[in-house]
Amino acid sequence: MENHIILETHNLRKDFGGLVAVANVSMKVKAHSLHSIIGPNGAGKTTFFNLISGNLKPTDGQVIFNGRDITDLPAHRRAHLGIGRSFQITNVFPNLTVIENVRLAAQALGGDSFKFWKHYQHLTEYEDRAHQVVNEVGLTDRANLPAQLLPHGCKRQLELAIILASDPDVLLLDEPTAGMAREEIPNLMKVIERIKNREDKTIILVEHKMDLVMNVSDWITVMHQGQVLAEGTPEEIASNETVQSAYLGELYGDLSEVK
Repeated sequence: MENHIILETHNLRKDFGGLVAVANVSMKVKAHSLHSIIGPNGAGKTTFFNLISGNLKPTDGQVIFNGRDITDLPAHRRAHLGIGRSFQITNVFPNLTVIENVRLAAQALGGDSFKFWKHYQHLTEYEDRAHQVVNEVGLTDRANLPAQLLPHGCKRQLELAIILASDPDVLLLDEPTAGMAREEIPNLMKVIERIKNREDKTIILVEHKMDLVMNVSDWITVMHQGQVLAEGTPEEIASNETVQSAYLGELYGDLSEVK
């Protein structure tokens, strides 16, 4: 695994009137790692994600991607640079098939986004990419099924395929298992682990299911009241007394038993 820093924030801050949602957060993400951000509701995780993806502009501070200051770039420019986030590139079109949704996502960032009336056979590069990604996320047997007919868990897999379609360097996954039935979660997590194990993508994950976070993460940042409370490996976070006493033991159970 490479050790260079692919994404970092310097004193990133976001105020909403008198409320400080993100308070001068500095964080570094190593390339090709799975870096999780955890914390209770109101910790500032989603706001921080929106600052990284470009959905929100910071009150102060910087976002650096591959050594470039992208603080003032809008979300679509960041997507072209290689930062992918579900619902950021395109929405799922319910009446289109799985393969059509993924092909359009690939096409959107491939320079042919306005050639909607061009026959898809002239865009074989995107068609091939779509089949590759659909297979990667385990939806090959549902490739020709309209998205609206997918079970919820498969829709989550489709959202992940849509992010992967443009081959981004960084994937921002904000609670990917939200709303999923417990029996659906392992399939999605296997896909995320396969992507991680390829060692050519960086994954930044926000997730409330602590057993998942502890099992897949290389590094964890704990946020509390808009600030970084602690950082470390899953083992270090699980045994961190400050984290335990602050909220994890109460909200998520005894992390010292997480292997």
